[in-house]
Amino acid sequence: MSIRNTFRRCCWLAVTFFALPAFAQTYPAKPVRFIIPAAAGGIHDTVGRLLAQKVAELWGHPVVIDNRPGAGGIIATEAGAKAPADGYTWLMNISAFTTNPHLYRNLPYDTERDFVPVTQLVSFPLILVAHPSLSVRSVKEFIALARARSGELNYASPGVGTSPHLAMELFRTMAGIRLTHVPYKGGPLGTTAILSGEVSVYFNSIITPLPHIRGGRLRALGVSGPKRSQVVPEVPTIMESGLPGYEVIGWLGLLMPAAVAPGIVLKVHADVARALQAPEVRSRISAEGVEPVGSSPQAFGTFLASEIRKWGRVVRDAGLRQQ
Repeated sequence: MSIRNTFRRCCWLAVTFFALPAFAQTYPAKPVRFIIPAAAGGIHDTVGRLLAQKVAELWGHPVVIDNRPGAGGIIATEAGAKAPADGYTWLMNISAFTTNPHLYRNLPYDTERDFVPVTQLVSFPLILVAHPSLSVRSVKEFIALARARSGELNYASPGVGTSPHLAMELFRTMAGIRLTHVPYKGGPLGTTAILSGEVSVYFNSIITPLPHIRGGRLRALGVSGPKRSQVVPEVPTIMESGLPGYEVIGWLGLLMPAAVAPGIVLKVHADVARALQAPEVRSRISAEGVEPVGSSPQAFGTFLASEIRKWGRVVRDAGLRQQ
């Protein structure tokens, strides 16, 4: 489905709201499989299991988690694309969903044709942290130092094409600085590298480095979102502290195979959005440093199209196409 057709699909969902097929009205009649593109543990799995439990309570039918980690979400996304379009397979998508089509030439699915957007589940900012040995205390100071020592400073990422990598590439481009990228095989190794001083700076989710920030082993320079995080309200946004216009939001979303009946899509959206607003779900999610969203299929489709365009430009500007 092209970006334009994504919008058409969302409009179709709205038009058919009052003309639901009879079988959509009896949905669900059996357990649902919820594919998660990550191993057990971590924010993806936590959010997925919270939602699965709450929706199962609402429906009286199980929502079964199917963890499919690896390959930047490609393994899980392929499984979702090849699932029957009967509404009984959900796919959690992550930011890599909008960057992978720019990084890889031969994906085993079509990002814009094989899925229908259901809802954005949550959003969360990243946080830019520096090793204390780096003599900077703000984004503005870091940019000035990077310009003075062009190409000398390095930064970690969990791997090429990951959200922290692309967040820094966008930062670097907008700031007009040169940095050396040091990719690691996963987030824990990147965290170890920044703690040891092997690298100078690192973008990460807020919860992971928070104990080290509190303990003085890392210095927080800024958060990537449009507003300050409730978890670290003392840390300014990057755009307010030295790089106007910079914004990167991490997110998790929900997709289903493209041919799923519109009535089922709308029912899943309504009940998942309801589950996200349950007090016990909101409090647990907030503890992970993320905010529940529950946007409409139309709004989520528009968001995905925007993210695909945005990260396409970043990947091209950075020359990151891999294969």
